[in-house]
Amino acid sequence: MLDDRARRILPAAPGVGYKPQHYSDIINGADPLGWLEVHAENYMGAGGRPIAQLRHLSERFPISVHGVGLSIGAEGDLDPDHLSRLKHLVEWLNPASFSEHLAWSTHDSHFLNDLLPLPYTEATLARVCAHIDQVQTTLGRQMLLENPSSYLAFAESTMEETAFLAEVVKRTGCGLLLDVNNVFVSATNLKTSPQEYIDAFPLAAVGEIHLGGHDEDMDETGAPLLIDSHGAAVVDPVWALLDYTLARSGPKPLLVEWDTDVPEWPVLAAEIARAHQALDAVPA
Repeated sequence: MLDDRARRILPAAPGVGYKPQHYSDIINGADPLGWLEVHAENYMGAGGRPIAQLRHLSERFPISVHGVGLSIGAEGDLDPDHLSRLKHLVEWLNPASFSEHLAWSTHDSHFLNDLLPLPYTEATLARVCAHIDQVQTTLGRQMLLENPSSYLAFAESTMEETAFLAEVVKRTGCGLLLDVNNVFVSATNLKTSPQEYIDAFPLAAVGEIHLGGHDEDMDETGAPLLIDSHGAAVVDPVWALLDYTLARSGPKPLLVEWDTDVPEWPVLAAEIARAHQALDAVPA
């Protein structure tokens, strides 16, 4: 059983996004698994089997809580009720990490079931930083901010995404969640270099690295268009980009995400084994 201090530390080891159908495999399995991630919005209820299972898992594994509904980039205020429910979850679970997306999903009273991109301007920067300050003050802990998947570039942007993220870290003291698949998806769609993105990324602020699968499509010109789906195995170019990243960052907590068309546990276990290989190849 983990002591209280161990629950608050994510090891530089592979973790996996927890799905209830894998509960028995995780609890009874011999696969070397360092930690688990859960989506905050799935555990904001008052009780029941999901909460009981999460309590049990938290005694065995460090837990990372990943939010998808705060709408950090929205023009309006953060939803106080959502933030209150998140605070309650974090207080009883005491997770090792909390993260959210650099995106928006709300407008007035409407919630959009998507993570929508932002232009990188001074106005956006001020708004995002104010929201992060509010979250970190409310939760009493640092949060990590995840880089998005991009499908287009905003003409009004005045700074690069990596510079925007570095300035957010400087102003708020937050950390970063580096999603390597998102980097690959964005670079392919925007016809930029994923390696150059990693070279410019503020790696010292990274608290977690994520990787997952994506879908392949074509745009109206016939050029490749990648969709961040978390519904397939990690492709070889993303594994190669992970190796490139780890060689510069050193070992980090590494999460395998698979959120749609979730496979049986042996498929995820194979992805976790490959993540172990990537980490084992990096000097400590």
